[in-house]
Amino acid sequence: MKSEAKKRKLHMDDLHFEHMVWKRQLEFSKEELEFFKRRLQEVSVRYSDSDIKKQVEHFQNQFIIQRDEIDRFLHDITIHEDALAREAKEHPIAVDHRLLNDHPKERDRFETFQKLYSELKKQYMDYLRKYM
Repeated sequence: MKSEAKKRKLHMDDLHFEHMVWKRQLEFSKEELEFFKRRLQEVSVRYSDSDIKKQVEHFQNQFIIQRDEIDRFLHDITIHEDALAREAKEHPIAVDHRLLNDHPKERDRFETFQKLYSELKKQYMDYLRKYM
Protein backbone atom coordinates (compact mmCIF):
# COMPACT_ATOMS: atom_id res chain seq x y z
CA MET A 1 0.00 0.00 0.00
CA LYS A 2 2.79 2.44 0.88
CA SER A 3 4.56 1.89 -2.46
CA GLU A 4 1.29 2.55 -4.29
CA ALA A 5 0.92 5.88 -2.50
CA LYS A 6 4.47 6.86 -3.39
CA LYS A 7 3.82 6.16 -7.09
CA ARG A 8 0.49 7.96 -7.13
CA LYS A 9 0.26 11.03 -9.34
CA LEU A 10 -2.00 14.04 -8.95
CA HIS A 11 -2.76 17.16 -10.92
CA MET A 12 -0.95 20.29 -9.81
CA ASP A 13 -4.27 21.94 -8.94
CA ASP A 14 -5.11 19.10 -6.57
CA LEU A 15 -1.76 19.41 -4.79
CA HIS A 16 -2.17 23.18 -4.59
CA PHE A 17 -5.72 22.87 -3.24
CA GLU A 18 -4.57 20.50 -0.52
CA HIS A 19 -1.79 22.92 0.43
CA MET A 20 -4.27 25.77 0.72
CA VAL A 21 -6.57 23.70 2.95
CA TRP A 22 -3.62 22.80 5.17
CA LYS A 23 -2.41 26.39 5.34
CA ARG A 24 -5.82 27.70 6.35
CA GLN A 25 -6.18 25.06 9.05
CA LEU A 26 -2.66 25.69 10.34
CA GLU A 27 -3.17 29.45 10.40
CA PHE A 28 -6.43 28.97 12.28
CA SER A 29 -4.71 26.70 14.79
CA LYS A 30 -1.97 29.28 15.23
CA GLU A 31 -4.56 31.98 16.03
CA GLU A 32 -6.37 29.58 18.32
CA LEU A 33 -3.16 28.93 20.27
CA GLU A 34 -2.84 32.66 20.93
CA PHE A 35 -6.40 32.68 22.23
CA PHE A 36 -5.63 29.65 24.43
CA LYS A 37 -2.50 31.32 25.79
CA ARG A 38 -4.48 34.36 26.91
CA ARG A 39 -7.00 32.18 28.70
CA LEU A 40 -4.21 30.18 30.32
CA GLN A 41 -2.75 33.41 31.66
CA GLU A 42 -6.03 34.05 33.43
CA VAL A 43 -5.74 30.68 35.17
CA SER A 44 -2.18 31.43 36.14
CA VAL A 45 -3.16 34.72 37.74
CA ARG A 46 -6.17 33.26 39.51
CA TYR A 47 -4.42 30.35 41.26
CA SER A 48 -1.22 30.02 43.25
CA ASP A 49 -1.33 26.25 43.85
CA SER A 50 1.90 24.63 42.61
CA ASP A 51 0.11 21.73 40.87
CA ILE A 52 -2.05 24.15 38.92
CA LYS A 53 1.03 26.22 38.05
CA LYS A 54 2.77 23.06 36.79
CA GLN A 55 -0.17 22.37 34.51
CA VAL A 56 -0.10 25.97 33.29
CA GLU A 57 3.57 25.55 32.46
CA HIS A 58 2.86 22.23 30.76
CA PHE A 59 0.27 23.83 28.48
CA GLN A 60 2.49 26.82 27.81
CA ASN A 61 5.22 24.45 26.66
CA GLN A 62 2.81 22.44 24.54
CA PHE A 63 1.52 25.60 22.88
CA ILE A 64 5.09 26.64 22.04
CA ILE A 65 5.81 23.21 20.56
CA GLN A 66 2.62 23.29 18.48
CA ARG A 67 3.30 26.82 17.24
CA ASP A 68 6.83 25.84 16.22
CA GLU A 69 5.51 22.82 14.34
CA ILE A 70 2.91 24.98 12.61
CA ASP A 71 5.60 27.47 11.56
CA ARG A 72 7.85 24.69 10.24
CA PHE A 73 4.97 23.08 8.37
CA LEU A 74 3.86 26.39 6.84
CA HIS A 75 7.44 26.98 5.74
CA ASP A 76 7.62 23.53 4.14
CA ILE A 77 4.31 24.11 2.35
CA THR A 78 5.66 27.40 0.97
CA ILE A 79 8.74 25.60 -0.32
CA HIS A 80 6.57 22.98 -2.02
CA GLU A 81 4.30 25.67 -3.47
CA ASP A 82 7.39 27.42 -4.86
CA ALA A 83 8.43 24.16 -6.50
CA LEU A 84 4.97 23.80 -8.04
CA ALA A 85 5.19 27.36 -9.37
CA ARG A 86 8.62 26.67 -10.87
CA GLU A 87 7.27 23.50 -12.47
CA ALA A 88 4.40 25.45 -14.01
CA LYS A 89 6.74 28.16 -15.26
CA GLU A 90 9.26 25.70 -16.71
CA HIS A 91 6.55 23.56 -18.36
CA PRO A 92 3.66 25.91 -19.12
CA ILE A 93 2.11 23.81 -21.87
CA ALA A 94 -0.77 21.69 -20.59
CA VAL A 95 0.24 22.32 -17.00
CA ASP A 96 -3.32 21.60 -15.94
CA HIS A 97 -3.10 18.12 -17.49
CA ARG A 98 0.31 17.06 -16.18
CA LEU A 99 0.51 14.69 -13.27
CA LEU A 100 3.00 15.22 -10.47
CA ASN A 101 4.13 13.04 -7.60
CA ASP A 102 1.71 12.87 -4.72
CA HIS A 103 2.87 13.98 -1.25
CA PRO A 104 1.78 11.19 1.12
CA LYS A 105 4.41 12.01 3.75
CA GLU A 106 3.15 15.58 3.99
CA ARG A 107 -0.46 14.36 4.15
CA ASP A 108 0.49 11.96 6.96
CA ARG A 109 2.28 14.81 8.70
CA PHE A 110 -0.83 16.99 8.50
CA GLU A 111 -3.09 14.20 9.73
CA THR A 112 -0.72 13.54 12.63
CA PHE A 113 -0.68 17.23 13.47
CA GLN A 114 -4.47 17.34 13.45
CA LYS A 115 -4.71 14.31 15.71
CA LEU A 116 -2.14 15.58 18.23
CA TYR A 117 -3.53 19.10 18.19
CA SER A 118 -7.05 17.80 18.75
CA GLU A 119 -5.85 15.75 21.72
CA LEU A 120 -4.07 18.77 23.17
CA LYS A 121 -7.21 20.90 22.76
CA LYS A 122 -9.30 18.28 24.54
CA GLN A 123 -6.83 18.09 27.43
CA TYR A 124 -6.70 21.86 27.63
CA MET A 125 -10.46 22.29 27.57
CA ASP A 126 -10.81 19.63 30.29
CA TYR A 127 -8.25 21.54 32.33
CA LEU A 128 -10.09 24.85 31.87
CA ARG A 129 -13.41 23.32 32.84
CA LYS A 130 -11.80 22.08 36.02
CA TYR A 131 -10.20 25.38 37.06
CA MET A 132 -12.26 28.17 35.53
